Amino acid sequence: MREELHRFFRAARGAGVRVSPAESIDAMRAVSEVGFADRGLLRDTLLVTLAKTQDEKQALAQCFDLFFSRPEPKTNADAGEDADQQADNATSASQPGSTGAPGQGGGEGSAPPELGDLAQMLLAQDRSAVAAALAGAANEASLSNIRFFTQRGLFQSRMMEALGIGQLRDDLDRLKADDPAQAERLAAALDGLRDSVREMVAQALLLYGREEAENLRHEVLRNAPMMRLERRQVEQMKELIRAIARRLRERYSKPRKRQRRGHLDVRRTIRRNAAWGNIPFLTAWKRRHRDRPQIVALCDVSGSVAQVSDFFLLLIHSLHEVVDDVRSFAFSSHLIEVSDILDKQEPEAAMREIMSKVGFGSSDYGASLADFEKRWLRAVTPKTTVIVLGDARSNNLDPRTDILRTISERAKRVVWLNPEGRMGWGWGDSEMFRYAPFCNVVRQCATAKQLERAVSDIVAAYQ
Repeated sequence: MREELHRFFRAARGAGVRVSPAESIDAMRAVSEVGFADRGLLRDTLLVTLAKTQDEKQALAQCFDLFFSRPEPKTNADAGEDADQQADNATSASQPGSTGAPGQGGGEGSAPPELGDLAQMLLAQDRSAVAAALAGAANEASLSNIRFFTQRGLFQSRMMEALGIGQLRDDLDRLKADDPAQAERLAAALDGLRDSVREMVAQALLLYGREEAENLRHEVLRNAPMMRLERRQVEQMKELIRAIARRLRERYSKPRKRQRRGHLDVRRTIRRNAAWGNIPFLTAWKRRHRDRPQIVALCDVSGSVAQVSDFFLLLIHSLHEVVDDVRSFAFSSHLIEVSDILDKQEPEAAMREIMSKVGFGSSDYGASLADFEKRWLRAVTPKTTVIVLGDARSNNLDPRTDILRTISERAKRVVWLNPEGRMGWGWGDSEMFRYAPFCNVVRQCATAKQLERAVSDIVAAYQ
């Protein structure tokens, strides 16, 4: 039972259900009380102990139905079984004095005793025995370790070897010489057995390979250039960015301890324990002062970066949930503050409103920086990290690098995240190399992986 449940938990995780060690222990305790006999009760027990949302409940129910449904073993060729039976009946009826008894090689349902166990089961059409043999072969072949569709042939071969395919081939060769009719039935049963093995492997791949397939797909997507995504990949990328934002929230939004222990302060520790002969009953620690994080984010939502603007805004939205003091701005040809929109609305609604107000225009970095200098420059202090997300393409207009220089002199640091590849910097209307001297960090963020790493490093600096 324990091993079977462990396999089910692994399949559930592959289906997108988060199963923690504590939850798996609770589920095993509950299952030990209700048992495996009542399949409906077992299903309800696992749903109650493991599912935390309606989506997880639905995914877990589908996973349960798939996991506990075993392919029906095929001990004979179903398509030809009725035809064979009719042919046998016709032959028996045509023979004078025949009673329909099987001939000397053993009729249907019987087999010569010198055949191997697998041949005996197949010729006897003992479905229970074949099902048990298939389950044992799956365990011996470690079928639950299948991960990729390219492994199907490997695990099918392993299962057939575990069933005893070598002995079965020898039995089949011997029957072809001694009893062709029996050999034909055994060959048909072998074809059915191979079909059952293929079905079991396909089911196992669906159960245990989904997580690896999803991870592989996500890894490919994480490294794909965001500006060159196909239309069908955009929604997948949004889901990936939401997952990145969720990880950032889970990793960095936990309340920090009021007092973090630093390095041991040896001098203060000795002074505090002088009364006890300097035995360190009381310790003193050097505590490092950390500034309260302040972030100002300037996000380009112009037409040249329209493909990645949604992804930028999703990440900025996550910053508002992780860091207390964040002020966000969006711009194309002019700049507006969008902090309230991101604070009060869900990501999708916030992005739609921001793009409707200022998105998809022709970018003018100089005019946007001038808007920021005129109205919000006071928001930049020596404790502020300024993040600029954009391609630095200003349509050959004045880039106003003097304003970025002023911002850099007032801020703690300036970080520029550019979605274009480095080979494009400085070409055409790109002003990246003119802005770069006034930035502490300039990073290419052409992929989701690069974007996650950059934002994670920025937030981690304040932890």
